[in-house]
Amino acid sequence: MSGERGAAERGNVTPIVAAALALALMLALALGRLGGAVADKARAETAADAAALAAADALALGRTPGEAARAAAETAAANGARLVVCRCAGRDAVATVARGAASAVAHATVAGGSAIRP
Repeated sequence: MSGERGAAERGNVTPIVAAALALALMLALALGRLGGAVADKARAETAADAAALAAADALALGRTPGEAARAAAETAAANGARLVVCRCAGRDAVATVARGAASAVAHATVAGGSAIRP
């Protein structure tokens, strides 16, 4: 009788193992998506910093706000992002960029003839 009971109990392990494997797969996929989102956010921040600095540099060279915004857009694109908006006024440039679902904002100021991040 114990041999029959052992065989029946062994069959009950299969659904538990299958459920555990499915759960592990879902967790791995979720972690992969989270890692991708974190990487996109970091790249968006880098692109925003570079775009703001490019715009401020253009302002420091005496370019118009429109030319500064074009410099920011080119720099954002070179960093794999899209310039959403660039506000350039006087000695300040604020660039907002998007990369995938992530976005970032950076500010740069012209100081002493060169662009710096405050």
